[in-house]
Amino acid sequence: MAVDTVRAKINGTWVTLTKNQSTGKYEGTIAAPNITSFNVNAGHYYPVTIEAKDLAGNITTVDDTDSSLGGQLKLFVKETTKPTITITTPAASAFLSNNTPAITFRLRDETNGSGVKISSLQLKIDGGTAITNTSPGMSVTTVSGGYDCTYTPQTPLSDGSHTITINVQDNDSNAATQASRTFTVDTVPPTLTITNPADNSWQNTSSLTVTGNTNDETSSPVTVTIKLNNVDQGTITIDTEGNFSKNLTLVEGANTIAVTATDRAGKTTSIIRTVNLDTSAPVVTAVTINPNPVNVGQSYTITVDVTDA
Repeated sequence: MAVDTVRAKINGTWVTLTKNQSTGKYEGTIAAPNITSFNVNAGHYYPVTIEAKDLAGNITTVDDTDSSLGGQLKLFVKETTKPTITITTPAASAFLSNNTPAITFRLRDETNGSGVKISSLQLKIDGGTAITNTSPGMSVTTVSGGYDCTYTPQTPLSDGSHTITINVQDNDSNAATQASRTFTVDTVPPTLTITNPADNSWQNTSSLTVTGNTNDETSSPVTVTIKLNNVDQGTITIDTEGNFSKNLTLVEGANTIAVTATDRAGKTTSIIRTVNLDTSAPVVTAVTINPNPVNVGQSYTITVDVTDA
């Protein structure tokens, strides 16, 4: 009996196959589904059903459950879009005072994609040992389209520059473009010395020049602020050697000068100086010489009354 029709059903759609007169086989060129098969079932394939009917109307149907042909009736469809990696913290070129900073990042795959293969995650710091989704310090949260991740270094990072790299794949083996981020750890505050004025010093003119030096080995340049009696004195220029100076105008009496150096990681060093301004000369109000007159070669006493505002 002659075969009448042969058709195939894939992803719910029947397609009639055409007999190849040269080979005697039934063939069809069919566009693959536009969605990966990874999430279709536990086997990650689209089941294929073949139906053959003869001219008498007898029908034979085979599908992926068939003991003989089932293995040949599984269509595997893979996506080609790479997943993405987005590092959120630390910021690029950041200066951090924390030597165990939280590294946060997002892993995403396309809508209807195969999904991020979280077991393929590899995070490295300065090219060191790969840190995975199950490593100590790694926290992974499932979200729509992928994962939100946070890694906290289990050993404090040294002061200086560090680079993190992150790699991951989706379940169809598409590798994401590697993400990297460089930042600097600085746990040491800047140095600060004040060469003028001395603490608890006195002067009789209101003009005063504050001079000093500052530096930070890891995160220069340092910024300096000077406050006179809690009033900011404006921009302070620092030369390449870390030297700075600022002219101030004192008020009569005690003046408090607060100098603060801040590095790019936000670490600070402060020095306080007190300078007393006294522009009033002392006043002599009385002088007593006793005895007066005094005999030659004898001692006498001078008593002076002096006031100073």
